[in-house]
Amino acid sequence: MYVKNEVVELVNNAEKEVQEEFKKIDKICEVNTLKVLNSFQNNNISETHFGETTGYGYNDMGRDAIERIFAEIFGCEDSIVRGQFISASHALNVTFFATLRPGDTLLSISGKPYDTMDEVIGIRENSSSLKSFGIKYEQIDLIDNDFNYAEIEERAMKNNIRVIEIQRSRGYSLRKSLTLDKIERVIKTIRNVNKDVIIMIDNCYGEFTDKIEPSNFGADILVGSLIKNLGGGIAPNGAYVVGRKDLIQLVSERLTLPGEGKEVGPSLGMNKKILQGLFFAPSVVASSLKTAVLTSKVMQNLGYKTVPAWNEQRSDIVQTIEFGDREKLIKYCQGIQLGSPIDSSSIPIPGDMPGYEDQVIMAAGAFTQGSSIELSCDAPLREPYIAFQQGGLTYEYGKLGLMKAVDNIYMSI
Repeated sequence: MYVKNEVVELVNNAEKEVQEEFKKIDKICEVNTLKVLNSFQNNNISETHFGETTGYGYNDMGRDAIERIFAEIFGCEDSIVRGQFISASHALNVTFFATLRPGDTLLSISGKPYDTMDEVIGIRENSSSLKSFGIKYEQIDLIDNDFNYAEIEERAMKNNIRVIEIQRSRGYSLRKSLTLDKIERVIKTIRNVNKDVIIMIDNCYGEFTDKIEPSNFGADILVGSLIKNLGGGIAPNGAYVVGRKDLIQLVSERLTLPGEGKEVGPSLGMNKKILQGLFFAPSVVASSLKTAVLTSKVMQNLGYKTVPAWNEQRSDIVQTIEFGDREKLIKYCQGIQLGSPIDSSSIPIPGDMPGYEDQVIMAAGAFTQGSSIELSCDAPLREPYIAFQQGGLTYEYGKLGLMKAVDNIYMSI
């Protein structure tokens, strides 16, 4: 992989400036590594848990142990962790339909959710949406990247509000990702006026970026993907839902069928991959965070607006770069592809994608299709032309990918 000497020097100099941030990330990694190791040991994981089931999936020891581990790591009563979930969006869809009933209202307090939820909720018409089943949707937008606490307190008192949803990461919106201190404060605000409403967190991209999770201060149910943080780049697909036992029962019966719930669902040889991915996850997330910090510093030094800033508190692995220029955005994403281990000879171009209104460019030379814990970069082609970068299975590969992306912009000038 050829990169101009000026780019190598630029990145190496930036790397020297971010070492204090790297030390903070290493400390978080140590805490979460111990958390995972303790959970494996507490649940007596052995080679027998690597076995697979087929068909109905009755009595799957490994699957059941994995679900105990996830519940323990998040400090929750129960979990469901399955390859039968196609994606986090699928798991969110299942959770919404499991916890909401006709006449209920879903309230999003972090603005509009991720684009793939538009047709699920009914923001865009679909005959299979929540809206088509008589489930209402309301939202409260953020104010200066923080919750509108006064309006949330007022709306949370309404009896028809069944689920309050918080999206931790920013999706394709222009807001910042929500830090845990803000999520903790808003949960306390809600609980002061409503003890019964279900507080649900879309936890995608956020796991292991801090020493604790939103479940540690009162969130009822959390949803995330196994081809993001907690899969460690090894789990080939799937998602998790953790939370209160009664809610996990509802989710499991929506995923499978009433009366069987978690008792069915074959692991199909995934148990070892899920366990091994989770084992590596704290280190992989740390590598992703370091890649993001370095990217932010390098691109900031080049004059681009980056969010978060390189030395800013982080709540997920996503790094955004505002290019303000369509062609530079495309060139950067293509550079990430050129620096990837898989399909490095392919050139991504903008195209239509299911679930998105704008054309999207996606760069991901990944071992797992759609994996965003591997170094990847995508963007909707709309002003102000912001790239959303995430992942990096190792910091070293992430650094090289960044070099190639920057070099590709230089080549186009």
